Amino acid sequence: MTEHDRTTGPAQTPAPSNAARILRLVHEDGPIARAEITRRTGLNRSTTLALVGELVELGLVHEGPPPAGSAGSGVGRPSPIVRASADVVAAAVTVEIDAVEVALVGLDGTVRRRQVEAQVRPPSAAEAVDVVARLLDQVRVTGAETTGTGAGTGPASAPGRLRLVGVGVAVPGTVRAEDGNVQYAPHLGWHDEPFAAPLAARTGLPVRAANDANLGAWAERLAGSGRGVDDLVYLNGGASGIGGGVISGGRPLSGADGYAGELGHTFVAANGIRCHCGAVGCLETEASRDALTTVAGTAPDDLAALAGALAADDPATERVVDRQVDALATALRNAIHTVNPEVVVLGGFLGVLLDHVGDRIVTAVRAQSMAGTADRLRIVPAALGRDVLVHGAAEIGFRDLLRDPGTVTTAVATTTHTSDRDDAAEEARTP
Repeated sequence: MTEHDRTTGPAQTPAPSNAARILRLVHEDGPIARAEITRRTGLNRSTTLALVGELVELGLVHEGPPPAGSAGSGVGRPSPIVRASADVVAAAVTVEIDAVEVALVGLDGTVRRRQVEAQVRPPSAAEAVDVVARLLDQVRVTGAETTGTGAGTGPASAPGRLRLVGVGVAVPGTVRAEDGNVQYAPHLGWHDEPFAAPLAARTGLPVRAANDANLGAWAERLAGSGRGVDDLVYLNGGASGIGGGVISGGRPLSGADGYAGELGHTFVAANGIRCHCGAVGCLETEASRDALTTVAGTAPDDLAALAGALAADDPATERVVDRQVDALATALRNAIHTVNPEVVVLGGFLGVLLDHVGDRIVTAVRAQSMAGTADRLRIVPAALGRDVLVHGAAEIGFRDLLRDPGTVTTAVATTTHTSDRDDAAEEARTP
């Protein structure tokens, strides 16, 4: 997740309770044997038994026997398997220039329900709040995953049985950590727009907002191509340009106000195109999805068609590919010299570009980098696909619950929006 940085006052964030430690472990790494929880937390067996029992009573986890034939199902009494609940959910919101999406994501990571509403133009912040509130009302009563066309395509879930504990919002722009205000979302046309507070007031739920690429970085680190990697750079190319996020030392790199990771505006070309940010030669203008899909003759959001067009090796298309590979390699060299990641994850059209050119990008990066800085570097495509931001946004929606599992009994009635500023110390101490 993003903006896990300093506390905002002299009081320090208290250490997480042991119940919170166990819940986070099951949520992020589960299903997991109770004996393994004991080993990884250092608690004794009786304490683990009692704390897991508390979480079961709260409806946050379930216990069951290990699968037949698994390592824990042999001779002797098998250790029960602890699973996070699919019925305790966070609302994951993504706001893009062409669509607004609200999904309910279970504590076990399953996407339970979904509503998407296409936008004929980028919505204003106030309009986006209205759309999200309306979609959230719909998704809380619908029994199946649906799109804006009304087509049911996902798993059914009986209305009224899910417990919604919070809302996380992914925004393609800079989001102030302390209050969830969107300072600048250029493709949406937002400047200094309140978002978390108005949405909290409309929904009666705790709301957190963060930069979409930062959330994508954390999601890929938890469950995607960067799973378990402590030093990671994530770049995603989509409708709102190129966004970036950085995980350093196992923690999101957020900066003083939550604005770190704007790798789409890394300088890559002195004689380049002027960017909407005012600079010349930013990565997102030199490696543009629209430029690539235009020459390839595909719809901007049809990545499968883009992959097929690139496979044709058309000379005009390959000239654009070459320029974009050069720009991307320069941007990644800058990032590597700054944060020294082990893995770079590329999503959206950048992942398609990577699949097309293979090792060319990492070879170009190493050719430009100081000796040793990129020797172990791996550059891989994102694994979570269209749901990367859904999972990332859900994580910040679960933040309060993961810090204090007892909030599950009051979260639905909560009306105060919250920020991510006070979570760094807790995150650093949590396994």
